[in-house]
Formats: sequence, structure tokens, C-alpha cells
Amino acid sequence: MTRGTDRGAIVTLQADYANPDHASALVMLLDAYASDPAGGGQGLSDYARAHLVSGLAARPQAYSVLAFDGEQAVGLVNCIEGFSTFACKPLVNVHDVAVLASHRGRGIAEQMLREAERIALERGAIKLTLEVLSGNHSAIRLYERIGFAGYQLDPAMGSAVFLQKWL
Repeated sequence: MTRGTDRGAIVTLQADYANPDHASALVMLLDAYASDPAGGGQGLSDYARAHLVSGLAARPQAYSVLAFDGEQAVGLVNCIEGFSTFACKPLVNVHDVAVLASHRGRGIAEQMLREAERIALERGAIKLTLEVLSGNHSAIRLYERIGFAGYQLDPAMGSAVFLQKWL
């Protein structure tokens, strides 16, 4: 088992993509998140279910943190390492934060994010980044409480805006 943290009955650890239990937990949790309105309200495609873990495992810059309540997987954070050109050092984008509805409000997301941060520091990263929907007020409160803030270089230029273009 990869090193992690234990808070009461909740254990967080870095996922081992080669571990079948971790792999199935990762797919189940991401599918539950995708099915939730905060995740788009539509479960993962058959393709994503079949290729998610191997796709992450093929990318050395990716890592995931899982949370377990006993034997039950209850939370997931997926992270992808990027690169800060200004600092010339790694950064880590927190790509997914998911906790099963039955376990929300128990500090599990915070616990997983602390583990994700620990791993990022081990990798030499200088910062964590994430995006969150503006209507997800409870997530925004959590992120701000643990130190995330809006991004800007010069206040006169305003804050960063997250955009996307489908290819």
C-alpha cells in the first residue's frame, strides 16, 4: 500500500494503477462524479470506463488519491503534473475532486487534497491549480479555506478566466 493518511475510519492513499481494487474504485468514483450534476450529469462513456486507468498509468505526470471508509472507496482526486514556465518548475493541476454523496461533509475532500499536496511537494511542484464551477459554493469554500485563491499576476489586468475549446 502506498503511503497515505488515516483520519478515523477514512484512509487516503496514492492510487496504484496496477492494483485491480484501486483501478475499479477509480472508475466507479469518477463515473459517480460524472453522473452528478457537478460533474455534468452524465456517466462515463464505455470507452472511458475501459481505458481510464490504462490512460492514466501511461502518463507518468498523472497521479490519483483515493479515500476509503473501511473497504469502501468513497473519494477520488486526479492530478496531472504540468510545468510553470515562469518558475521553470512543475505545477500540479487538481483535475477531479469527487466524494460519494453518502460521505460528503466529513472532511474527506480536504484530507485527499492534503495528500495530493504532499505528493506534489515530493515531485518538486511549486503550486497546485484547479478549476471549479462558480455555482459549486461548498467546493469553493473548501478550496479557499485550505489556501486556494483566484489567480492574477497584476491586479490591473484582472483575474484569470478558465476557457476551453473542444477538439
